[in-house]
Amino acid sequence: MNLPRPLAGGVVRRPWRTAADACALLVAAVVAFPLYWMVLGAFKPAGEIESSEPRPWTLSPSLDSFRRVFGQQEFGRYFLNSLAVAVTVVIVSAVIAFLAATAVTRFRFRFRTTLLIMFLVAQMVPVEALTIPLFFVMRDAGQLNTLGALILPHIAFSLPFAIWMLRGFVKGVPEALEEAAYLDGASRTRFMWQILFPLVLPGLVATSVFSFISAWNDFLFAKSFIISDTSQSTLPMALLVFYKPDDPDWGGVMAGSTVMTIPVLVFFVLVQRRLVSGLGGAVKD
Repeated sequence: MNLPRPLAGGVVRRPWRTAADACALLVAAVVAFPLYWMVLGAFKPAGEIESSEPRPWTLSPSLDSFRRVFGQQEFGRYFLNSLAVAVTVVIVSAVIAFLAATAVTRFRFRFRTTLLIMFLVAQMVPVEALTIPLFFVMRDAGQLNTLGALILPHIAFSLPFAIWMLRGFVKGVPEALEEAAYLDGASRTRFMWQILFPLVLPGLVATSVFSFISAWNDFLFAKSFIISDTSQSTLPMALLVFYKPDDPDWGGVMAGSTVMTIPVLVFFVLVQRRLVSGLGGAVKD
């Protein structure tokens, strides 16, 4: 009878575990390949990008595409606009979601279940189906060609997911802890912000990552609501400068996309530990 051979340290390597690891590596390679091709295209010279025989490497990397991207007159403004939209969405949606999750978890009121179901239904509606109605809403509110037209919809679309996720974290905090805080003289406001808020912070970080990525990479709302005032455009709109139907600058598009990816990676690295614990808490709940 053939038994699995033990590895160093006496750990037995089972065949199914090896197959699972191989499948995971294959999936990771498939997912990472577009990112690799994007970065590669950003460093390729124009002749290699437009070649009829594309190669997954380059022997003469070039920074010309990045020079064209950073040479845009309004690139800095686009970057600050995207950063302002993403940061505002993250902060406002996190605060509102925390208060709403606390309310629907700790308080008993009529139509509470109906409200939670409405939050769930709101996540099922495609964003594309609401773009035209939102356009008329923003027009009537006088928000077209402003960053508010991008901030408000993203806050609205990020709240249902954030509230549902934070609800599990708030529910996981024992009510006995709240009662003990009241006995020690803490007010409800002090309990929420000094005790409850730090305990649900991993969940807030997890929801903030999704809110940041959605707001930072948004193209649909930026294209629909920023019509004439290019000073209010964001980074995804800046990519249109390099995409021309007759003569697209694929090097510029790839370099711009690479630059757009860097802030997301930095944000993810900064909150990685809390993100993992937050997702773990959500699954546990």
